[in-house]
Amino acid sequence: MVKKTPKQWAVWFLVLNVGLIATAAGISLFKSPNHFAMGGTSGMAVVMAALWPGLNVSGAMFIINAALILVGFLFLGRSFGWGTIYASVALSVYVAAFEWLIPLSAPLTDDPLLEVLWAVILPAVGTGMVFNIGASTGGTDIIAMILSKHTSLEVGKALLVPDFAITACTFFIFDVKTALYSLTGLLMKTFLVDIVIDGINSRKYCTIISSHPEEVKEYILTKLKRGATITKAEGAFTGKAELMITTVLTRRQAVYLRNFIRSIDAHAFITMVNSSQIIGKGFREI
Repeated sequence: MVKKTPKQWAVWFLVLNVGLIATAAGISLFKSPNHFAMGGTSGMAVVMAALWPGLNVSGAMFIINAALILVGFLFLGRSFGWGTIYASVALSVYVAAFEWLIPLSAPLTDDPLLEVLWAVILPAVGTGMVFNIGASTGGTDIIAMILSKHTSLEVGKALLVPDFAITACTFFIFDVKTALYSLTGLLMKTFLVDIVIDGINSRKYCTIISSHPEEVKEYILTKLKRGATITKAEGAFTGKAELMITTVLTRRQAVYLRNFIRSIDAHAFITMVNSSQIIGKGFREI
């Protein structure tokens, strides 16, 4: 297992907390005032707070997360990570902080569609950031881990079981309009988290065939500070020997490379393909 440096741990911890804060903002500013129960511990907390007057969402989240942490230890044992425990507690703390700093007795706006959009976007961005660093927001993730371990369900599918069950409760506790908004938000969240993760990791896989391969290679290595692979190739039509250069760049670096090649070789052949699964040194860790 590759060990992180102190700097890497600091970045990991910072990203984790920024993601949790974004998630907490979505819960306290948009989900809670509108009674949007879109699954997760926040959805359970919204339902509990509605059933027990005097109990706020952050307090309900503390209770739920404490119970889930205990269940996690019972069913998962040592495989139950401390990071999940921290995230579960920290998320509840951040929600409580927002409730204290920005107390809301009614929605921020009179537009339910706008409210549901931000109730989805903020937690989706936050959850995407957390998942992208290999962490978890805890909560119903614990239930998904247990279901995945003791049944044939995959984690992604296992997550849908508790989330849909929580959202279904809104049809009996709140009005149909709120319930439908909650269901819509849950479906949006399911797709948006993946989009956020793909967007964060989006890179350009570039293939270049140029009459000036040495200059292109030098530009990639020295100016862009990236690696490259050179492969001997042959043109199918001309039979001419060519050198094919492949490299992986960020979107901005890909623009720089394209502009440079255009300035030295107007007839170069370039392909750039989007990819979010680049794993290795300089990109995502294995």
